[in-house]
Amino acid sequence: MKFRTARHTKDLNRIIDFYGRVLGLKVLGEFRNHESYDGVFLGPEGADWHLEFTASNAAPAHYPDNDDLLVFYAESVEEFKRIKERFIVNRVRTVAPKNPYWKNNGITFVDPDGFRIVISVLRIVPKNQLNKKS
Repeated sequence: MKFRTARHTKDLNRIIDFYGRVLGLKVLGEFRNHESYDGVFLGPEGADWHLEFTASNAAPAHYPDNDDLLVFYAESVEEFKRIKERFIVNRVRTVAPKNPYWKNNGITFVDPDGFRIVISVLRIVPKNQLNKKS
């Protein structure tokens, strides 16, 4: 089974920049003017999942909630630190998670549409290792 999550956005270019340059996902495909929709598929190459973002003349009609999360798991503390540093360098600020689990097991950011993403590590890592300066 493969997985795709799709979300409509008001600014496709900002989303591509954020998830590509900041988070490190690759553009796997895209389409233009498909029945008035433009879209992009972003994810790691060769993975069984990807994100799809679409844009059209219609504005998105969804509202982010502090518990609406995309959670990305780094495969090591070192990879986690590299991802975290890209967010810091790009001045993406952290936000306090609503769920206390993520306070202790990850770091939370907000994407350009106001939705939260969490970066964590596949295994449980002591909080002091996740939040210490890189």
